[in-house]
Amino acid sequence: MIEGHFVVDAHVHTPRLPTLKPAWLQWAHDFAGTYPWRSVYSEDGSVVPAAMDELMESEGVDRVLLFCEYSPRATGIQPIEDNLPLVEFNPDRFRLVANVNPYLHHPAVSEVSRQLDLGAVALKIHPVHGAFSPADKELYPVYQLCAERGVPVILHSGTSSFPGSRTSFGNPELMSDVVEDFPALQFVFAHGGRGWWYDVAAFLALARENVWLDLAGLPPKKLPEYYRRFDLARLAGKFVFGTDWPGVPSVAGNVRTLLGLGLPDEVLTGVLSGNAIKLMPSLA
Repeated sequence: MIEGHFVVDAHVHTPRLPTLKPAWLQWAHDFAGTYPWRSVYSEDGSVVPAAMDELMESEGVDRVLLFCEYSPRATGIQPIEDNLPLVEFNPDRFRLVANVNPYLHHPAVSEVSRQLDLGAVALKIHPVHGAFSPADKELYPVYQLCAERGVPVILHSGTSSFPGSRTSFGNPELMSDVVEDFPALQFVFAHGGRGWWYDVAAFLALARENVWLDLAGLPPKKLPEYYRRFDLARLAGKFVFGTDWPGVPSVAGNVRTLLGLGLPDEVLTGVLSGNAIKLMPSLA
């Protein structure tokens, strides 16, 4: 906890380093700065569960959503199985998030079902790194499965700097029909439309009850600038806190910056944990 607030970091990457492309390591170096993220890794590039648990404890993070990724074009293949040791070490703090790439997994719904059976509490899709449309009808069975299981879908929205990415697939507009076709399914737009789509993502979040925005990769002090066309307190009612760890100078620092934005207490509680728990009740 931080200053009495229960904290969920809903966007964390803990891959084994040998599975990554060089651009990922450069990204972590550039955005983390002096943050000691490498201290949680062993010499062979695997995460040491006790070290990661201790670091998150020191940052005041109560729940951590661990992302895997199957994106050979952009970042590499980071299997969900690599995150199992963290969950086994501390199942209260760490939770799995599934990932699927329709170019690698066919039928995609079978792979999603397999990963959900491992205990994943959400599904992440990365159309920008995978170079596919999130509105492709091939993904509809996946969305239907998630709706039936009550599992939210997190998807990258906005730009990405990684070589091999296809930014056009990060346009939140692509999801305008999908969120209407699956009104019972909750969608979290990771990075909140980062780049030139902040307005599109925000309009969708305010217009649709099943659309949320995660703050991963967005410096909290710049949120009033990014969403300057909106009532920030109202829009923040749809925010889900996440950092894109390890590409962040300090998780606790981001939380404290959010605390300084002048948002109402009930809104802050929702941003830092309440909205994530609403989407994934097992986090409570």
